[in-house]
Amino acid sequence: MLTGPTFTRRRLMMSSLGLLAAVAAPARAQIGGKQVRVIVGFPAGGGTDVIARLLAERLRGAYAPTVLVENKPGAAARLSVEHVKNSEPDGTTMLFTPDFPITVYPHSFRALSYDPLRDLIPVAPTTKSLLTFNVGPGVPGSVKSLKDFVAWCKANPDKAAYATTSAGGTPHFVGVMLSTSAGVPMQAVHYRGGAPALQDLIGGHVPASVNPISEEMPLAQQGQLRILAVTGSQRSKFMPDIPTMKESGYDVVIDSWIGILLPARTPSEQVNALSRAIETAVKAPDYADALAKFGNEPAFEPPAEFAARVKADIERWGPVVKASGFVADD
Repeated sequence: MLTGPTFTRRRLMMSSLGLLAAVAAPARAQIGGKQVRVIVGFPAGGGTDVIARLLAERLRGAYAPTVLVENKPGAAARLSVEHVKNSEPDGTTMLFTPDFPITVYPHSFRALSYDPLRDLIPVAPTTKSLLTFNVGPGVPGSVKSLKDFVAWCKANPDKAAYATTSAGGTPHFVGVMLSTSAGVPMQAVHYRGGAPALQDLIGGHVPASVNPISEEMPLAQQGQLRILAVTGSQRSKFMPDIPTMKESGYDVVIDSWIGILLPARTPSEQVNALSRAIETAVKAPDYADALAKFGNEPAFEPPAEFAARVKADIERWGPVVKASGFVADD
């Protein structure tokens, strides 16, 4: 039986370890005991929403028992960013967003209520994709290429318009850049999400649209719309017969990502835990198979690399937006 100073020191050490374990255990279990929300700035049914739900399914159990997608559309997706910015930085509220509210809006809005580099922590990209330029039944069937569409716009200037998912975002600037490169004025018609924009395109209420490939690929396969070009630096492997806008003769090149960000001041341990869970999810073969149905590919970078990408993209968009002369109304 131990007695004296040795026993006292050992008992104090065991007590201290026990106290640390008692404190650490709730910290480890804290994220698991809370409901995690994935905030999407677009209505349910659009491409971003669908991909968010695919990922949420794979984060359940790996990151938290309950992971729910919550749609917060409005203000061209800015409401979702503001919501996450103001959320508790404990890893339970994350932003699932395409790139443009983070990379383009700092240049296209006069007064943005958030600073993406100050108010958010990039965790990881989850998807890489392209945007597409599409036409519907409001355009004659003889229009089979982007050059054909430009010629049709010149012949029908009162009908030269295209739908976008948000003012001042990447889909909007695809049209702005095409208009500049082609030398033909085109009016942007803004919608709160891809689903309502495509509904009007298919209904013939707007002649063309710019959408993420995930939103329109199923409709194109059904023959409800025609894809004239993609925005990427390369053709989509899912649509190898569709040329890029650059190949079509217009100086428009945009490679897009969809990623996850957390509120600033989220502890690095929590950021890294989420990053590891995302990496496992996006590298699973079933995730790639699910994305392929929407023309997207998995993507992953650790937080430091993703943060560098976000910063570089913000800097790249500055001259593009400035050259366009566009400034959002609000």
